[in-house]
Order: sequence, then C-alpha cells, then structure tokens
Amino acid sequence: MSLVKPLTVLNPEQPDQPFPPASYALKDPEGLLAIDGCLSAQRIINAYRHGIFPWFSAGEPILWWSPNPRLVLYPSDLIVSRSLARTIRRNKFSVTIDQAFPEVINACAETRDTQEGTWISDDMNKAYNTLHQQGIAHSIETWSNKSLVGGLYGLAIGQVFFGESMFHKQNDASKVAFVYLVQQLQNWHYKLIDCQVRTDHLASLGAIEIPREKFLVHLDLLCDRYSSKYAWV
Repeated sequence: MSLVKPLTVLNPEQPDQPFPPASYALKDPEGLLAIDGCLSAQRIINAYRHGIFPWFSAGEPILWWSPNPRLVLYPSDLIVSRSLARTIRRNKFSVTIDQAFPEVINACAETRDTQEGTWISDDMNKAYNTLHQQGIAHSIETWSNKSLVGGLYGLAIGQVFFGESMFHKQNDASKVAFVYLVQQLQNWHYKLIDCQVRTDHLASLGAIEIPREKFLVHLDLLCDRYSSKYAWV
C-alpha cells in the first residue's frame, strides 16, 4: 500500500526553508505540494529552480504547485502559423522588452470573462515587481499606436525562462509577444521555456508536455548555466 505524503506547511518567517521534493506533490489536486510561507524573492526563486510555482486566489493561503506532466517549449521547436507569420510581416505591432512591466502584470491580473477573480493578487503583483527590479522578472510588450495591446511576463534563471502569464487586447497581440520572446531567447542561448500547464494556445505554438522528472533534470542542468551577456538589455 502506497503512503500519501503529508502536505507541507511552510514557515512565513523562514524564506530559505527548503521545499519538499516535487515528487511529494498530490495527484488530487494535481501538483499541489505545499501551502503558506511567504512571497519573498528568495523563496520564489528557490521554488522555480526546483520546478515549483505559486498559484492561488485572493483570500486563500499561498499554494505551491509542481504538476506532472509539465508543459514546456524548446525554443527551436517554436511553431508559427501562416496567419501569425503574415501578421508579423505586416508589422502590425511593435514589440519592446521591459518597458512596461507593471502595466503588463496589471493587464494580466484583470478579471476575464471566462474566469472568476484573478490569481494575480496584490501580494503576487508586488512580489513579481520586486523580482523585476532585481533583474529576474521580465516583460515583453506589444504596442499598437502607442497603446499597450498585449504582452507577457516571467522569470529568467540561467538558461530557462519561466513563463507566468500573458494577455491580449487585440487578436494575435500576445502571440506576437511570445514569438518575439522565443526568438530573443534563442539568440541568447536559452534552452527551455517553462509553460507550466497545457493550454491549446501554447500547444499551437509548439509547447509539449514532458514528465516532471525530466523537467527537473533540465532545471538541474540549466538554471546555473550562463546565458548571453546581451540578454535583457
């Protein structure tokens, strides 16, 4: 008979407290590993390096997840549809890097018609803005006539980019931001993009599911590797 590991409760006063092994994550709900703790930069970075990320709604305790399988994109496997390629060739949008991080995360946090509430709480917003100020969290912005119409944000650690969220206010705006990001990451010798869990949107761009164990092996190899000195400038 297999034994279910107890869910770990993290101490908010110990940001350097180790996480339990990702293999301890529950199967129902899939990937839930630990609760509570804090959203300090130290704890969040440690989480990502071990295949864990925070995801919870306002009013809930902090929930830490490591789902199996994991959705990833190898930058060389990017798929650009013919229609998206036409949009890019027409220069319908302009794209920038790290020019409007607070605006991007605020737009990602806006409640959408297909969901109730938002998982990007005020505390999460502050935490990722702090990581941006430290040069770890980054944004890609898509503009139309000087208006922000799409974008995404995530964390860069070693040769891995951990995608967090994206938004669009015009068709293809978030996809254009994603394609731009992937092309830049290829130029900067990044090897992996973490997309967390499967969506049709990301699968259409070439993301695939891999076993969590394989994902963790990738992180062990890549999170300490040096990336291009031209990254994020």
